[in-house]
Amino acid sequence: MGRLLASEVQQLLHNKFVVILGDSVQRAVYKDLVLLLQKDCLLTPSQLKAKGELTFEQDKLVKGGQLGPLHNGTNYREVRQFSSDHHLVRFYFLTRVYSKYLEAILEELQSGEHDPDLIIMNSCLWDVSRYGPHSWNSYLQNLENLFGRLGEVLPESCLLVWNTAMPVGKKITARFLPRKPLPWAIPLRRIVVHANFYSSIKASKHGFDVLDLHFHFRHAWNCLQSDGVHWNEHAHRQLSYLLLTHVAEAWGVELPCRPPAPIGELIQDAPERQPQANRDQLDLSLSPPLPSPRRPPLLETPRPRPHCYFSSDHVFQSDQFYFQSDVPSSTQPGFAFEADFNFCSPPPMASFSPCYQQRAPVVYRGFSRYLVQGPYMPWRGQHRRSKRGASAHPESRRQ
Repeated sequence: MGRLLASEVQQLLHNKFVVILGDSVQRAVYKDLVLLLQKDCLLTPSQLKAKGELTFEQDKLVKGGQLGPLHNGTNYREVRQFSSDHHLVRFYFLTRVYSKYLEAILEELQSGEHDPDLIIMNSCLWDVSRYGPHSWNSYLQNLENLFGRLGEVLPESCLLVWNTAMPVGKKITARFLPRKPLPWAIPLRRIVVHANFYSSIKASKHGFDVLDLHFHFRHAWNCLQSDGVHWNEHAHRQLSYLLLTHVAEAWGVELPCRPPAPIGELIQDAPERQPQANRDQLDLSLSPPLPSPRRPPLLETPRPRPHCYFSSDHVFQSDQFYFQSDVPSSTQPGFAFEADFNFCSPPPMASFSPCYQQRAPVVYRGFSRYLVQGPYMPWRGQHRRSKRGASAHPESRRQ
C-alpha cells in the first residue's frame, strides 16, 4: 500500500459506478473518496462533521438530509451522489444492515442505467445499539439475509467489499447512540469485535471480500475523535489508501510505487490523545508470520522493483509501507485482533532497489488473486468473472 494521487484514483475508478452504504463513518469514506477523485488534499474537520448538507465537493444531496428534517432516528435517510464525465459515486445512509429500505436500494440499483462495479458496505453500531434487547440476534440474522440477497441480485461483475466496523473508544459520546445504558454487561467496543468476527465469517461464506479496518486501526487511537466513534481526516485518507489498494488487487491493477507517503507521518504526529482502549482489552496475541516463497513477477519492468513477500498472514512489506492482511492469522484462536502492531512505523527491513516509477496503474488481465489463510477464510475461492470482462478500464458507458 502506498500513497495515491488523484490522477491515479481517477484512472483506477475510470468508468466505474461505486456505491457506498453505511453509517456516518462510511459517509466519511464516501467523502474522502469523492475528494480524492478531484484533488490531492485532506478533508477538513468541518466537512467531516457535516451531515446532510446540500452539496459537498461538487456532489449533490439526492434524498433526505437537509431536504427533510435532520434527526438521529432509525428512519433517517441520506442519499448523496457525485458524478463526473467518467465517475459515478453514490452513498446511502443505513441504520440497519438489512431492512425493507435496503431492499428498496437493491431494487433501485437493479433498475438503474448502470450496474454497480464496486459496493463498499458496513453497518454495525446502529444495529447493535438502537433496536432493543434482541438487536444482537437480529443483527446476526440480518447479516445472513443481507449476504444471501446480495448474492442473488448483484451482477457477477460487481466487487463487494465488506468493511469491518472501525474500533470505538472506551468512552463514547456520539449523539446517535441511546443515552440509557445498553442491555449488555460488556462494553460496546467489545461487542464491535464480536460483530466484526461474525460479519466477516458470513461475508466470506457467501464469497464476498472483507477489509478488516478494525485490525488496521486498532492502535491508531490518536486519530479517533473525542466522541469515541468518528475518525479524523488523516485516518480516513489512510483508510482510502487501504481500500483502493484492496480494490486494485482484486481487479488485477498494479499501483505505482513511490517514496514513503507523508500520511504515515501525519498519523504519527497527530496530537496525542489518551489511549481509550489500552486497558480491559482482550488478552489475545498474534504469532509473528513466517515468510513464504516470493510470488514470481507478473511482467518484466524496465527497472528493478522491490519484491513482495507473502506469508500465511498476507503481510505486505516494502521499503515504504507495512501493513497486515485483511484477515487475522490462522494461528489465532477465535477473533483475536489485539496483536502487538505498530500502525504507522514499519519494522526494520533490508533495503530494496528503488521502485520503478509509473505514471498510471498497469492492468494485468486474467490475474488470479492470492488466497490468504485465516479464520475469516479466503476472500473468494474463485475470482468472480465479469460479464463485461472485469477489466480495470472497460469501455466507456457514460456519455
